[in-house]
Formats: sequence, C-alpha cells, structure tokens
Amino acid sequence: MIIIMKPSATREHVEELSRHIERWNVKANPIYGEGTIVIGLVGDTGAVDKDALLRDPEVDNIIKVQEPFKLANRKMHPADTVVDIAPGVSVGGSKLVVMAGPCSVESEEQIVDIARHVQAQGATALRGGAWKPRSSPYSFQGLQADGLELLHKAHEVTGLPVVTEITNPAHIDLFADKCDCFQVGARNMQNFELLKELGQTRKPVLLKRGFANTMEEFLMSAEYLMAGGNENVILCERGIRTYETFTRNTLDISAVPVLKRMSHLPVIVDPSHAGGIYWMVEPLAKAAVAAGADGLMIEVHNDPAHALSDGAQSLTYESFAETMASLRAVAAAVGRSL
Repeated sequence: MIIIMKPSATREHVEELSRHIERWNVKANPIYGEGTIVIGLVGDTGAVDKDALLRDPEVDNIIKVQEPFKLANRKMHPADTVVDIAPGVSVGGSKLVVMAGPCSVESEEQIVDIARHVQAQGATALRGGAWKPRSSPYSFQGLQADGLELLHKAHEVTGLPVVTEITNPAHIDLFADKCDCFQVGARNMQNFELLKELGQTRKPVLLKRGFANTMEEFLMSAEYLMAGGNENVILCERGIRTYETFTRNTLDISAVPVLKRMSHLPVIVDPSHAGGIYWMVEPLAKAAVAAGADGLMIEVHNDPAHALSDGAQSLTYESFAETMASLRAVAAAVGRSL
C-alpha cells in the first residue's frame, strides 16, 4: 500500500502519520522525492483503515500495490535510486559506471597491472573474483582469502573501489574491509540465507539475475536485501539460458527497460557473461547503454589466452580501450557519459 501525500504536507506531519500507521503492525517508510512525498507500507496491510487515512487533510490518495515486491517497487519509490559505492562513484546517475577486471585474481602482479590499465581507460571500479563458484569441482576455484587481499592491494595502488563475489554468509566480516560492493552471483540469486545476512549490512550489493529467473523472482531477491534494511542494491542483467548454444547465454536486453519500469533500483549489464565470446562484448555493451543501463561489468585480462578462468570472454587491454572509446559515443547519444 502506498499513501500519496499532498504537496503541502510537512515532514513533521508525515512522520506523525507514519507513527500512527505503525499501530496497525505494518512498517511505514516515508519517501521524500522532488515534489512528491509518499509513505510506503510494508507488511500485512489488511487491518489498515484506508477510509480513516483518507480523512487526513494531507493525504491525497492511497494505492494498493499488487506486486509481491514492495520496497523495490517503483510505485513505492517513484524517483530513481542512486547507489554510492565509493566517494565520487555512484550507480544510477548521469555518469555510467564501468566495473572492469579479470574473472579471477591470479597474482598480485596480474591484478595490479590490470587495475592500472582499466583505470587509465576510464573504468570507475575494479571487478575480480577471489572465490569462484564453478560448474566443475575440478576447475580453478580462485585464490579465496589471498585473492581478497590482492584485490585490496590493487585498490590501495589505484584507489579503484572493489566489487567482488561473496558466496558464503560466514565470509561477510572477512569481506567487509576488503571490498566496496558485495557481488551476489547468478547461482546465488536465490540463496536466501546469504541475502538475509547481506541485508543486515549497509554496504552496496550488486545482485545478478539468475540464468533461469523471471523479473519478479529477481526483484523478490532484491526485496530480501531491502527487507533487512539495506537499500543499496544494484541489479545486474547477465544473460539467461535459452535454446541457443552459440553464445554462453542470451542477453535479455529487454530486462533493462522492464526493470527500470518495475523498480527504482539502478540496473547494469554484464555483456561478458552474456555472450561468452570476446568479440561480442563491445556490441552487447553498446546495446546495453542504448537501452538505458546505468553501467557495465566487463572482464579484462592481461593475457586472456592463458587466463585461469573465462579467458574466451575477456578483453585485452587494446580491445578494452577500443570498447571504451565506442561506448563514449553511444553514451553521449543518449545523454549519458563515461
């Protein structure tokens, strides 16, 4: 349920009304936008006396939210949310964020060198895997805690904020001081225990869509994070599984405008995992920017041919520079910048 207040409503009145509403055992979330004030009600609103609320002189209208996701719903929060992952690095504003780096951290020399090169080409965050959930138990599983330390070392050298995947709720404290944004991978999108624990933090969470999940299921996973109090959620489309086998996945470019319509949360795209082939990354990235994405996650490696994981989809330094140049032109065409 959403209560739309009149423009004349004061903050004091909104807060007083919110306290009154919570007597019905629901959570009231006042949201102050530009020219719009709404109170979002979360919980069982069956006992809420709608007629009594409409008698309040500062209440303009009341809307029932039918979708199961409430906090992530654009109806609940009409203005776009901007998530700050580091000073000067925001996801959801006019400037697009590019998170670039290797699939896996392999050594200090490798991750520091990559961080320096992607930063020089305009990347605003460093991505890299320390723990690597893999389809095969025999594949490289990442350097784990050592990899996390190396990512932090690259951050100290370049200043780039770090985005890295977490798979275990028990690792949250270990990650807390070593990364700027938790990444929840596609395989863990519905790892509800992990989502609940990350919801208790206030550090940004980049949530990837599962490769066989609907938009509603995706937003319900975001709801788990937000229900715990963490509103710093970034949605990431990374391709879904279809009948096509030529590409690793099929990029659902329609997810960008659909999610933007359904939710107020920022949306980025991972063209590397979507296509799975290096030469597809640039055209898919340009399509994502044109569709309205707030950023990109791109895999870059200093030696893709000998990468320990996902070398086939990783860009070289040269191809990343060319991709960034082409993205600047597309971004400018849609009123954005890199």
